[in-house]
Amino acid sequence: MRIDLHTHSTMSDGTDTPAELVAVAAAAGLDVIALTDHDTTAGWAGAIEALPAGLTLIPGAELSCVSTSDSGRPISVHLLAYLFDPAAPALVAEQQRLRRERRDRLRAMAERMAADGLPIDADEVLGRLPADSPAGRPHLAQALVRAGLVATVDEAFAEYLSNGRGYYLSRQDTPVETAIDMIADAGGVTVVAHPFARSRGRVISAETIAALAERGLTGVEVDHPNHDEATRAELRVLARELGLVQTGSSDYHGTNKTIPIGANTTDPEAFEALVAKASGQPIAVG
Repeated sequence: MRIDLHTHSTMSDGTDTPAELVAVAAAAGLDVIALTDHDTTAGWAGAIEALPAGLTLIPGAELSCVSTSDSGRPISVHLLAYLFDPAAPALVAEQQRLRRERRDRLRAMAERMAADGLPIDADEVLGRLPADSPAGRPHLAQALVRAGLVATVDEAFAEYLSNGRGYYLSRQDTPVETAIDMIADAGGVTVVAHPFARSRGRVISAETIAALAERGLTGVEVDHPNHDEATRAELRVLARELGLVQTGSSDYHGTNKTIPIGANTTDPEAFEALVAKASGQPIAVG
């Protein structure tokens, strides 16, 4: 079985609609795919409705979270959540807050750009997105590409949108411990996404992952495009020590990133271990 547990659609910052995403997954020879849009479950219904025969869909989301370093500085944490009840009240309220904050943040960044004379219009950028979708920096990056200011999304991040650049603004994300509790209460399971992707910036420590494991974290994403072989080996040792499920995935975003779907995959036994621990939302089988 070929299993990819981290993908995005147009409901967050991917370029494939949910229906297109499952078609791409089937064409790539995948057997199982997880839809993990940022802070939304809006794509679940469309993906399930379009699910090709022979493909299994794992409904999920990638939650925007924050932890604290040893020095007390905040560290961004992305938490993959699977098979949770999407109607759980606490989770619904928090995800609505995050989506609202993401849209407000995008508008503020776009307005900063416009004030400096860049041809970026906040209303135009937001108008391209589905209602109540979790707007993010990739959407501004696409606008910069359309404006001819950069050639690629990666260049837009490097020149304009990364932390430390003039147009970057922070968010008030969910404490990762709170997110783990909310997903567990909603019958789901949680996996820390790309935990040691140091090329992205500061990362949480092994000690923090151990504390999260005690809190109820289910697994860690080991095989990810931003983890080199040494990092993957480091994470495998840590996961075994802590009894965490090890997953692998592409973090597919369509044309927003160059990584193809199925670039990394999850072992079937690890997948079965995740499913066995969840009770909030069933898998969908095409």
